[in-house]
Amino acid sequence: MERLLNGTYATGAATHVGKVRERNEDCYLVRPEIGLWAVADGMGGHESGDLASRLIVDTLNMIEPQATAAELLASCENHIALANQRLKQIGRARGGVVGATLAALLASEDHYACVWSGDSRVYLVRAGAILQLSRDHTEVQELVTAGTITAEEAQHWPGRNSVTRAIGVFDKPDLEVSSGALLDGDSFVICSDGLTRHVSDREILTRASNGPAQAACDTLVSLALDRGGLDNVTVVVVRYWLQAAPSSGTEQPDHSDAREW
Repeated sequence: MERLLNGTYATGAATHVGKVRERNEDCYLVRPEIGLWAVADGMGGHESGDLASRLIVDTLNMIEPQATAAELLASCENHIALANQRLKQIGRARGGVVGATLAALLASEDHYACVWSGDSRVYLVRAGAILQLSRDHTEVQELVTAGTITAEEAQHWPGRNSVTRAIGVFDKPDLEVSSGALLDGDSFVICSDGLTRHVSDREILTRASNGPAQAACDTLVSLALDRGGLDNVTVVVVRYWLQAAPSSGTEQPDHSDAREW
């Protein structure tokens, strides 16, 4: 349990190579003392996906504590740009693409922000409901957004995991940011697509709503493995309380009027 001036965080994290892949190209970062959590997923079919995810996480791990939410976000974006530059250099030297998707959660001054590129996801669990804060940067999501196919069809669409953005692919990282108020009882789930290809949002909600954060991570990873474990799977769960963790359960009250980061 990590206690900051603006609240208390409980974090769990778990990763597994899965049942098909030979290497785990996922990597995660847990730094509740500065309000930063992240999951990076090396791009399959490209050069050194494990190197890419590790370099991104190691670069983010260089971030120093920041005084404000805006400074934390700016520092995160600057370090992602640095990781992108290094991966581009490695890719040019090796004659290929060395990249990874990224999903990061920031928390500061009673606000949260998620920063992402690719199809690793950030979810918010609040008041008994789950909301996907990130939006997949994939070809199939573009088809869904355009109304060409339905969300149900997308689950089985050929090439559904073909990403349109990632760190290390383009000269500058193409990031998206979502933000809002950090409210008492919030829980966040950060994960690679190795989880979401096997586990539905509702199942994530059920398992992430109650109990210790680490137990939620272990249960979600086990569920993905039980259903085939076709990819590396990584899950980070973050619980937030304004004062201190409740003695039992993590019931989350209804809140409104989220503020901008």
